[in-house]
Amino acid sequence: MDNNNQILYAHRMGIDTYRQAIAFINHDSDICHSEGFEAMARVHISLNNRFIIATLNIVGNHLLPKNKIGLSEFAWQLLDAKEGDVVRLSHSAPLDSLSHVRSKIFGEQLNAEQMQAIIKDIADGLYSDVHVSSFITTCSGGRLNDKEILNLTQAMINVGNKLTWPAEQVVDKHCVGGLPGNRTTLIVVPIVAEYGLTIPKTSSRAITSPAGTADTMEVLAPVQLSLPKMREVVEKENGCIIWGGNVDLSPADEILLRVEKALNLDNEAQMVASVLSKKVSAGSTHILIDVPIGPTAKLRSVEAAERVKKQLESVGRTIGIHVEVLFSDGIRPVGKGIGPALEAHDVLAVLQGRKDAPQDLREKSLTLAGKVLEFSPKVPKSTGYQVAKDILDSGKAWQKFQAICQAQGGLFKPPIAAYRHTITASRSGNVTEIDNRRLATIAKLAGAPRAKAAGLELHVNVASKVEVDQPLFTVHAEAHGELHYAIGAIRSEYDVMKIEEV
Repeated sequence: MDNNNQILYAHRMGIDTYRQAIAFINHDSDICHSEGFEAMARVHISLNNRFIIATLNIVGNHLLPKNKIGLSEFAWQLLDAKEGDVVRLSHSAPLDSLSHVRSKIFGEQLNAEQMQAIIKDIADGLYSDVHVSSFITTCSGGRLNDKEILNLTQAMINVGNKLTWPAEQVVDKHCVGGLPGNRTTLIVVPIVAEYGLTIPKTSSRAITSPAGTADTMEVLAPVQLSLPKMREVVEKENGCIIWGGNVDLSPADEILLRVEKALNLDNEAQMVASVLSKKVSAGSTHILIDVPIGPTAKLRSVEAAERVKKQLESVGRTIGIHVEVLFSDGIRPVGKGIGPALEAHDVLAVLQGRKDAPQDLREKSLTLAGKVLEFSPKVPKSTGYQVAKDILDSGKAWQKFQAICQAQGGLFKPPIAAYRHTITASRSGNVTEIDNRRLATIAKLAGAPRAKAAGLELHVNVASKVEVDQPLFTVHAEAHGELHYAIGAIRSEYDVMKIEEV
């Protein structure tokens, strides 16, 4: 690229590709012709002492001059580029770790060194989404043995930051997901932090659900905190509730989760590695993991849950942390709201002790908080629930939650959707089944979690008795089109809820 005709000047395209390094060049540029670059090629881009591997997109003359290279926001940040910087472009060298992925596709086992090489290259952004999806797919469906799951977990820990805390015990609570409205973390954390235990909660955004813990917390307070800010909040309030993707505790995990979301794929081995790598990286020593079981939950059978429980506990022991797994009811949704703002309303109702608070969310939160408190040697077994209840009923958990929010940057008022439509019962009887997956799908079609106020509001649950024309659930949307899109996906209330006549 010493030829002046092949000099490329950096141009910020302003395109958010979320942790994907993407580059754009003109199809008539000299370097495109001389180097034979084609669309979707993996290319090496260097600027000063920095370099990235990016996926190349070819554009027309009207979008980009011949002497410029457009960069996505992620690529721009990685290169620390400025408009007009001279960059150098070349073909990327083959990745050795991809040979390990190919070996796994053909049934070979991955040892610790091979898994480490793969995860490091993923974390460094050297894999395209096609490569990442190949790795995820070949690790799905029970194709990783216990040793490989351990290797994957350890590799994910090794490539990120790892926090340490002055407390002897650092606790955490996590749910494997798959249950709409199950937003217990926002209640458990302030109870546990108010008691005095350290609980630095890093949470994920939604993968296949209408809201992740970070999505719901973001309705109430900032979640994209830096590591120093996270440490400041925890040291001041004993706990935090933030998005883990902003602190690079397990950077490969965020990439894997993003591709899993696009594939709409839940991978048990990846779930184990994801949960434990993030908890160890956050400095946790004791972890309670909630595993809902139900026909439309993420884990549909006791057998599957027992398998995941065994893997979580086994890997936990090997990497030196205490893991307890609690099976819970995954048959019915928890709370009334499904979607960030609607779930936030439920959380606030429980914390504030309001009469309209969903009792199932309150009881499950107290059960989980009690189990976490029993990690402390000062809380005897079977007494944690009462300790948690006293903290919640006294109003101290609500005060602590407000303090955590203020420390993270402020307490916000949840938004309210502009458009709503209520689905009513066409027959009288008892609600005997609710399809959690259908509820989640409808909430997502309504705009959740991108549209914070969108989702579903439940008026009944399993075992409820209903009459003809009684409201079953209300769809909330921020846009009129998304409301009709979601409603159009509801063929009948039977699609979502099974009502058996008495």
